[in-house]
Amino acid sequence: MKLSMRLGPRSYDIILKRGALANLSQLAWLDRPVLIVTDSGVPAEYAQKVAAQCPHGTIATVPQGEASKSLKVYGQLLQQALDAGLDRGGLVIAVGGGVVGDLAGFVAATFMRGVDFINCPTTTLSQIDSSIGGKVAVDLGDAKNIVGAFWQPKLVVIDPDTLSTLPRRHYINGLAEAIKAGLICDPQLFLLFENGDVDADIEDIIYRSLLVKKKIVEQDETEHGARAALNFGHTLGHGIEAVRGIKGRRKNGYFHGECVALGMLPMIEDRQLQKRVRAVYRKLGLPARATYNKEQVLAYMRHDKKARGGSVTLVKVPGLGCWRLDKAPLEALETLVGLDKA
Repeated sequence: MKLSMRLGPRSYDIILKRGALANLSQLAWLDRPVLIVTDSGVPAEYAQKVAAQCPHGTIATVPQGEASKSLKVYGQLLQQALDAGLDRGGLVIAVGGGVVGDLAGFVAATFMRGVDFINCPTTTLSQIDSSIGGKVAVDLGDAKNIVGAFWQPKLVVIDPDTLSTLPRRHYINGLAEAIKAGLICDPQLFLLFENGDVDADIEDIIYRSLLVKKKIVEQDETEHGARAALNFGHTLGHGIEAVRGIKGRRKNGYFHGECVALGMLPMIEDRQLQKRVRAVYRKLGLPARATYNKEQVLAYMRHDKKARGGSVTLVKVPGLGCWRLDKAPLEALETLVGLDKA
């Protein structure tokens, strides 16, 4: 399957095909200096498969986990790009999940004021969501994605075969973003989770999720309006992730998609729909409830980049397939985490 993302006069292709990773050289010009960025949690064979198609390719492997989205690791990759001989005609290829895509994309956006970028996502989370749209970033302490840019890839190659090596919990974790897409824009996608088999339907789930994000991003590339809908579940979710997320030395807690799943529930206004979503979570093994330090989560949310001028924009879902933006005072966050004084 092939999609084209169109952003004004620019466009790029999104290829969704089993075995596509081994045929990257047929889809893109690779006979130039190439930095292939991956992490230690991605099977080495995937980056090697790409490198074998690059006459002048260098593999850079960063440690697995959110902690690699740091200014330190970003600086190391810039140096590796320089050492690998990348010039303004060079190319950065991400082979991995969302962390690798965000990090490699930010390197591409800033090295020599911008070089070509190809994203080859290998997790459900990145194939469904983060690989398209052009948001690239690193974290600053606990502040997620606070240093970044909008830098669109030249090509996105999604090979569902790479999901076969993904641990089951990581596989399910990524599906939270597809549930999000269904809730805000595609009732049929949500019904796949209610009535279907996620393993048998995975290509359809990826495709329909990409269609949702593609449509929204094409309307609003740099998030001045409709693109904010894609933040559904992320305001509270990022707060929970900052406090209970698995990263660095913290081995127990929640992954990003699991935090987003938790963050979506209080934003669903239809109680019956909320029950249906909880049932889907139980079916998949996503958390429907969690305990966390509410004061710490609130403190993080107050410093979230979406909080501006004493207010925050919350994405609400009044019913299946629709959404709206509510601008609320920061005090509303206390109610969201259950700390309201009432």
